Amino acid sequence: MKIAVLYGGVSKEREVSLSSGKEIMKALQKKGHEVIGIDFHPERLDELLQLKVDLVFIGLHGKFGEDGKIQGLLDMLRLPYVGSGVLASALAMDKAKAKQIFKMNQIPVAYSEAFTVSGKETVEQVAETVENKFKLPFVIKPNQEGSTLGLTIVKDKEQILPAIKKALESDETILAEDFVKGRELTVPVWGTPNNETALPIIEIIPKNEYYDYESKYSPGGSEHIVPADLDEKLTKQIQTYAVLAHQALGCKTYSRVDFILSEDEQPIILEVNTLPGMTPTSLFPDSAKAVGIDYEDMVEKLIQLSTS
Repeated sequence: MKIAVLYGGVSKEREVSLSSGKEIMKALQKKGHEVIGIDFHPERLDELLQLKVDLVFIGLHGKFGEDGKIQGLLDMLRLPYVGSGVLASALAMDKAKAKQIFKMNQIPVAYSEAFTVSGKETVEQVAETVENKFKLPFVIKPNQEGSTLGLTIVKDKEQILPAIKKALESDETILAEDFVKGRELTVPVWGTPNNETALPIIEIIPKNEYYDYESKYSPGGSEHIVPADLDEKLTKQIQTYAVLAHQALGCKTYSRVDFILSEDEQPIILEVNTLPGMTPTSLFPDSAKAVGIDYEDMVEKLIQLSTS
């Protein structure tokens, strides 16, 4: 097949996307596909307008990649692509909206509230509201951002205002959320609509205090335990939640669903990633490897799922 790989982009996750794109292109070439690499930029849309390929593999992350915008453009150009469509991508990227959908489907979520800083409300007023509504420690993060960018675990009242300002650098809406202490888990999901399955659960043990940007993408930044050391019943429950979350948002082909397993062994969903990282240190490939699927075969399977 003739496949275009979109990578790079303009989000804060550009470096990660460059790495994902490079690996995807290598894998596709090894499988005999003709590959065109495009370092995507919204000011160079003519590169897409003139594109003539069988399929587009989106290796972008974050804004203009995972939020439904590029998917909408590809739909208008009638170019088929790997992964979720406009609505599922936009919903998954909007953490507050996604949480509402998870809750409606009886998937446990941490209590959270979204706050938009507009002309009427100042940052200080939002900080005061958050302080009155949440007990320490709690989390403040941008409503629409990936790779834990802009996230702060607030342990002291003095941190609230700086944490909100940090989150606002990425998005005008911030999310305040109860902090759940526990084990970091993630579940890759793939398959055709209504026939999705979960790959082995991964437990992530970050070298830093929590699974931040450095832990995710620096070699040795975190340890991945695949499959996670969980009993059979709990494993099945978390995998069921992961598939349900994928389906409830309307995701397609593949996703990765992140959880915290609380100290009383309650799985709490954090978010769904519609374009999981595909770097050499990424989680989705690690999980596939645990069931005997190497990187090239995993990428080829995603192509097959997208064209079946």
